[in-house]
Amino acid sequence: MKALQIILIALTTLAGCHKKAGIAPATNANTTGNMKTMTNTDTLSYLALGDSYTIGEAVPQAESYPYQLVSLLHNSSMFVKPPAIIATTGWTTDNLITAIAGEGISLNTQKFDFVTLLIGVNDQYQHLSLENYRVKFAQVLNTAIGFANGDTSKVFVLSIPDWGVTPFAAGQDSIIYPQITAFNAVNEGISKSAGVNYLNITDISRMAATDTSLIALDGLHPSGKMYTLWMNLLEPMVVKRFKK
Repeated sequence: MKALQIILIALTTLAGCHKKAGIAPATNANTTGNMKTMTNTDTLSYLALGDSYTIGEAVPQAESYPYQLVSLLHNSSMFVKPPAIIATTGWTTDNLITAIAGEGISLNTQKFDFVTLLIGVNDQYQHLSLENYRVKFAQVLNTAIGFANGDTSKVFVLSIPDWGVTPFAAGQDSIIYPQITAFNAVNEGISKSAGVNYLNITDISRMAATDTSLIALDGLHPSGKMYTLWMNLLEPMVVKRFKK
């Protein structure tokens, strides 16, 4: 009980001092000076939807996974604008749905060449039901597909990392592990039924149990190194979809 109280206090502190990004992205710090000059017609647009894992809580912006993905794609001669990001630490699927509506972007007017989605850890942490997650994840995934102009091959869903292996979890892995597994079973099933791309990064996240370099200084979120491991798997998937 005491350990759970510590987790609650710490997560509340993080939520009160969170990173946040809207639809207007910042300049990509990974852009290099010798990059080939591209026109607007041959530069891809990218929307990243999620929570703290998408915004890159506790790491520099350039080390967050959307910015690392853009950088890797540049190296593969796929030129992508700085990512548009709708994500904030602490968001559940309900919060993300509300935020998308609040950004004032319309499925009828704004489209992106590809979209990533990683959401659900806060649904698990806040003890929201699997059924609620099932309904709301399907809703936000349909929205993501809409932003990709209905092209399911251009939507990439990432599984929920297992934060139970981090120091922040205070030894609660035996409780958190099966819950994360259950939530991932929901998002994987819905994603595969919808025909979008699905990447399991949960197994990689569990490597942090024996490698502390994969954890950020806050003892909870992934480090830039962890995000690199994820993106080394996601980048070839994106390239394949555009160059097939």
